Amino acid sequence: MKHNFRPIVLALIAVLLTMFCRSAESATNYETVMNRWSKTEEIKDNMGGAFTLKATLYTSEYIEALMQSEAEKNMWTSSELEDYKYNFLKGLNLDENIAVHIEMEELGPTAHMAPFNEMLAMWIGKTKYSTTDYDPRFNMPLQGKRDGMIYFPRFDEKTGKPLLNRKMSLRLVVNGAVSPVLNNRELRFTWDVQAEDTTGAVSGTAADRLEVDRLLRRMEKLNSEKANLESQLGAKNKEIEEVNARIEELQNR
Repeated sequence: MKHNFRPIVLALIAVLLTMFCRSAESATNYETVMNRWSKTEEIKDNMGGAFTLKATLYTSEYIEALMQSEAEKNMWTSSELEDYKYNFLKGLNLDENIAVHIEMEELGPTAHMAPFNEMLAMWIGKTKYSTTDYDPRFNMPLQGKRDGMIYFPRFDEKTGKPLLNRKMSLRLVVNGAVSPVLNNRELRFTWDVQAEDTTGAVSGTAADRLEVDRLLRRMEKLNSEKANLESQLGAKNKEIEEVNARIEELQNR
Protein backbone atom coordinates (compact mmCIF):
# COMPACT_ATOMS: atom_id res chain seq x y z
CA MET A 1 0.00 0.00 0.00
CA LYS A 2 1.47 3.35 -1.11
CA HIS A 3 1.25 6.43 1.04
CA ASN A 4 1.10 9.90 -0.47
CA PHE A 5 3.10 12.05 1.96
CA ARG A 6 3.04 15.14 -0.26
CA PRO A 7 -0.11 16.70 1.30
CA ILE A 8 1.26 16.06 4.80
CA VAL A 9 4.63 17.61 3.96
CA LEU A 10 2.97 20.64 2.37
CA ALA A 11 0.73 21.09 5.41
CA LEU A 12 3.74 20.85 7.73
CA ILE A 13 5.62 23.44 5.67
CA ALA A 14 2.60 25.74 5.81
CA VAL A 15 2.48 25.44 9.62
CA LEU A 16 6.19 26.13 9.93
CA LEU A 17 5.94 29.16 7.64
CA THR A 18 3.03 30.49 9.69
CA MET A 19 5.02 30.06 12.91
CA PHE A 20 8.03 31.76 11.34
CA CYS A 21 5.94 34.70 10.12
CA ARG A 22 4.31 35.12 13.51
CA SER A 23 7.70 35.01 15.21
CA ALA A 24 9.10 37.59 12.80
CA GLU A 25 6.04 39.80 13.29
CA SER A 26 6.37 39.51 17.08
CA ALA A 27 10.06 40.43 16.91
CA THR A 28 9.30 43.44 14.70
CA ASN A 29 6.54 44.59 17.06
CA TYR A 30 8.86 44.26 20.06
CA GLU A 31 11.55 46.31 18.31
CA THR A 32 9.01 49.02 17.43
CA VAL A 33 7.79 49.25 21.01
CA MET A 34 11.36 49.12 22.33
CA ASN A 35 12.30 52.08 20.15
CA ARG A 36 9.29 54.01 21.43
CA TRP A 37 10.13 53.66 25.12
CA SER A 38 13.96 53.46 25.04
CA LYS A 39 16.17 56.54 24.80
CA THR A 40 19.95 56.70 24.50
CA GLU A 41 22.50 59.44 25.14
CA GLU A 42 26.18 59.09 24.23
CA ILE A 43 28.68 61.75 25.29
CA LYS A 44 32.33 61.84 24.24
CA ASP A 45 35.20 63.95 25.56
CA ASN A 46 38.34 65.30 23.91
CA MET A 47 40.48 62.55 25.41
CA GLY A 48 38.75 59.67 23.62
CA GLY A 49 36.49 58.83 26.56
CA ALA A 50 32.79 58.08 26.13
CA PHE A 51 29.81 57.59 28.41
CA THR A 52 26.60 56.00 27.12
CA LEU A 53 23.33 55.68 28.99
CA LYS A 54 20.22 53.94 27.66
CA ALA A 55 16.98 54.32 29.62
CA THR A 56 13.88 52.20 29.01
CA LEU A 57 10.61 53.17 30.68
CA TYR A 58 8.58 50.11 31.68
CA THR A 59 5.15 51.06 30.35
CA SER A 60 2.19 48.75 29.94
CA GLU A 61 2.82 48.60 26.20
CA TYR A 62 6.49 47.72 26.65
CA ILE A 63 5.75 45.04 29.26
CA GLU A 64 3.09 43.45 27.05
CA ALA A 65 5.45 43.40 24.07
CA LEU A 66 8.22 41.92 26.21
CA MET A 67 5.91 39.24 27.61
CA GLN A 68 4.59 38.31 24.17
CA SER A 69 8.15 38.10 22.85
CA GLU A 70 9.11 35.70 25.66
CA ALA A 71 5.95 33.67 25.13
CA GLU A 72 6.71 33.29 21.42
CA LYS A 73 10.30 32.19 22.10
CA ASN A 74 9.30 29.69 24.79
CA MET A 75 5.99 28.55 23.21
CA TRP A 76 4.07 29.14 26.46
CA THR A 77 0.40 28.44 26.98
CA SER A 78 -1.79 31.37 28.03
CA SER A 79 -1.74 30.23 31.67
CA GLU A 80 2.05 29.89 31.62
CA LEU A 81 2.27 33.41 30.20
CA GLU A 82 0.03 34.82 32.95
CA ASP A 83 2.07 33.09 35.67
CA TYR A 84 5.33 34.40 34.20
CA LYS A 85 3.87 37.90 33.86
CA TYR A 86 2.63 37.93 37.46
CA ASN A 87 5.96 36.73 38.88
CA PHE A 88 7.88 39.13 36.64
CA LEU A 89 5.88 42.17 37.72
CA LYS A 90 5.74 41.13 41.37
CA GLY A 91 9.48 40.47 41.48
CA LEU A 92 10.15 43.97 40.16
CA ASN A 93 7.47 45.53 42.39
CA LEU A 94 5.96 47.28 39.38
CA ASP A 95 2.56 47.48 41.08
CA GLU A 96 4.01 50.12 43.45
CA ASN A 97 6.69 51.83 41.37
CA ILE A 98 7.44 53.46 38.07
CA ALA A 99 10.34 51.41 36.76
CA VAL A 100 13.15 52.34 34.42
CA HIS A 101 15.83 49.98 33.16
CA ILE A 102 19.15 51.69 32.53
CA GLU A 103 22.23 50.45 30.72
CA MET A 104 25.51 52.34 31.11
CA GLU A 105 28.90 52.06 29.48
CA GLU A 106 31.93 53.98 30.71
CA LEU A 107 34.90 54.13 28.34
CA GLY A 108 37.45 56.42 29.90
CA PRO A 109 38.14 57.53 33.49
CA THR A 110 36.46 55.40 36.15
CA ALA A 111 32.98 56.66 37.07
CA HIS A 112 32.29 56.98 40.81
CA MET A 113 28.51 57.13 41.20
CA ALA A 114 27.83 56.62 44.92
CA PRO A 115 25.48 57.48 46.45
CA PHE A 116 23.60 56.70 43.26
CA ASN A 117 20.23 57.92 44.53
CA GLU A 118 21.66 61.46 44.55
CA MET A 119 22.51 61.12 40.86
CA LEU A 120 18.90 60.65 39.77
CA ALA A 121 15.59 62.47 39.86
CA MET A 122 12.25 61.96 38.14
CA TRP A 123 10.02 64.88 37.26
CA ILE A 124 6.39 63.80 37.05
CA GLY A 125 4.66 66.78 35.56
CA LYS A 126 5.97 69.72 37.59
CA THR A 127 6.92 67.73 40.70
CA LYS A 128 10.34 66.25 41.40
CA TYR A 129 10.68 62.79 42.97
CA SER A 130 13.63 60.83 44.31
CA THR A 131 14.21 57.13 43.77
CA THR A 132 12.37 54.64 45.97
CA ASP A 133 14.93 51.95 45.15
CA TYR A 134 17.69 51.06 42.70
CA ASP A 135 20.17 48.31 41.89
CA PRO A 136 22.90 48.67 44.57
CA ARG A 137 25.59 47.77 42.02
CA PHE A 138 25.28 51.31 40.68
CA ASN A 139 27.06 52.49 43.82
CA MET A 140 30.21 50.66 42.71
CA PRO A 141 32.90 52.32 40.52
CA LEU A 142 32.20 51.75 36.84
CA GLN A 143 34.49 50.78 34.00
CA GLY A 144 32.79 49.08 31.08
CA LYS A 145 29.12 48.10 31.08
CA ARG A 146 26.48 47.78 33.77
CA ASP A 147 22.70 47.61 33.75
CA GLY A 148 19.89 47.42 36.29
CA MET A 149 16.57 48.80 37.48
CA ILE A 150 15.75 52.12 39.12
CA TYR A 151 12.38 52.92 40.70
CA PHE A 152 10.27 55.98 41.43
CA PRO A 153 6.93 56.26 43.27
CA ARG A 154 3.79 55.42 41.32
CA PHE A 155 1.31 56.56 43.99
CA ASP A 156 1.02 59.57 46.28
CA GLU A 157 2.36 58.50 49.67
CA LYS A 158 -0.40 60.24 51.65
CA THR A 159 -3.50 59.66 49.51
CA GLY A 160 -2.56 56.45 47.72
CA LYS A 161 -3.78 57.96 44.43
CA PRO A 162 -1.83 57.46 41.16
CA LEU A 163 0.65 60.23 40.40
CA LEU A 164 -0.06 59.77 36.69
CA ASN A 165 -3.69 60.71 36.19
CA ARG A 166 -3.72 62.46 32.83
CA LYS A 167 -1.60 63.02 29.76
CA MET A 168 1.71 64.30 31.07
CA SER A 169 5.47 64.03 30.77
CA LEU A 170 8.03 62.05 32.71
CA ARG A 171 11.57 63.39 32.77
CA LEU A 172 14.48 61.40 34.11
CA VAL A 173 17.39 63.67 35.01
CA VAL A 174 20.86 62.19 35.55
CA ASN A 175 23.40 64.32 37.42
CA GLY A 176 26.46 65.27 35.39
CA ALA A 177 28.69 64.01 38.21
CA VAL A 178 27.75 60.41 37.36
CA SER A 179 30.71 60.24 34.94
CA PRO A 180 33.83 62.42 34.50
CA VAL A 181 33.24 62.25 30.74
CA LEU A 182 30.06 64.33 31.17
CA ASN A 183 32.02 67.22 32.71
CA ASN A 184 28.98 68.02 34.91
CA ARG A 185 26.57 68.03 31.95
CA GLU A 186 23.12 66.73 32.92
CA LEU A 187 21.44 63.99 30.90
CA ARG A 188 17.69 64.25 30.39
CA PHE A 189 15.30 61.61 29.10
CA THR A 190 11.69 62.64 28.49
CA TRP A 191 8.67 60.46 27.77
CA ASP A 192 5.18 61.74 26.98
CA VAL A 193 2.71 59.32 28.51
CA GLN A 194 -0.98 58.78 28.95
CA ALA A 195 -2.19 57.92 32.43
CA GLU A 196 -2.63 54.27 31.47
CA ASP A 197 0.89 53.92 30.01
CA THR A 198 2.61 53.46 33.35
CA THR A 199 -0.15 52.14 35.59
CA GLY A 200 1.20 48.62 35.25
CA ALA A 201 -2.29 47.66 34.12
CA VAL A 202 -1.18 45.00 31.70
CA SER A 203 -3.89 42.72 30.40
CA GLY A 204 -4.90 39.37 31.82
CA THR A 205 -5.31 37.88 35.27
CA ALA A 206 -1.78 38.91 36.30
CA ALA A 207 -2.90 42.54 36.50
CA ASP A 208 -5.86 41.63 38.72
CA ARG A 209 -3.67 39.57 41.05
CA LEU A 210 -1.16 42.40 41.36
CA GLU A 211 -3.87 44.96 42.05
CA VAL A 212 -5.32 42.76 44.79
CA ASP A 213 -1.84 42.47 46.33
CA ARG A 214 -1.43 46.24 46.24
CA LEU A 215 -4.87 46.93 47.71
CA LEU A 216 -4.26 44.45 50.53
CA ARG A 217 -1.05 46.30 51.42
CA ARG A 218 -2.91 49.60 51.21
CA MET A 219 -5.67 48.23 53.46
CA GLU A 220 -3.08 47.07 56.00
CA LYS A 221 -1.57 50.57 56.06
CA LEU A 222 -4.99 52.23 56.39
CA ASN A 223 -5.98 49.94 59.27
CA SER A 224 -2.72 50.75 61.03
CA GLU A 225 -3.33 54.48 60.58
CA LYS A 226 -6.93 54.04 61.75
CA ALA A 227 -5.82 52.25 64.92
CA ASN A 228 -3.31 55.03 65.62
CA LEU A 229 -5.94 57.73 65.11
CA GLU A 230 -8.42 55.87 67.32
CA SER A 231 -5.76 55.68 70.03
CA GLN A 232 -5.14 59.43 69.72
CA LEU A 233 -8.89 60.09 69.81
CA GLY A 234 -9.25 57.98 72.94
CA ALA A 235 -6.48 59.97 74.63
CA LYS A 236 -8.13 63.25 73.63
CA ASN A 237 -11.54 62.12 74.89
CA LYS A 238 -9.99 61.13 78.20
CA GLU A 239 -8.29 64.52 78.49
CA ILE A 240 -11.60 66.27 77.69
CA GLU A 241 -13.34 64.30 80.45
CA GLU A 242 -10.60 65.23 82.92
CA VAL A 243 -10.83 68.92 81.97
CA ASN A 244 -14.64 68.91 82.30
CA ALA A 245 -14.38 67.18 85.67
CA ARG A 246 -11.92 69.80 86.89
CA ILE A 247 -14.18 72.62 85.66
CA GLU A 248 -17.16 71.16 87.52
CA GLU A 249 -15.04 70.72 90.66
CA LEU A 250 -13.95 74.35 90.59
CA GLN A 251 -17.46 75.66 89.86
CA ASN A 252 -19.01 73.70 92.74
CA ARG A 253 -16.69 75.01 95.48
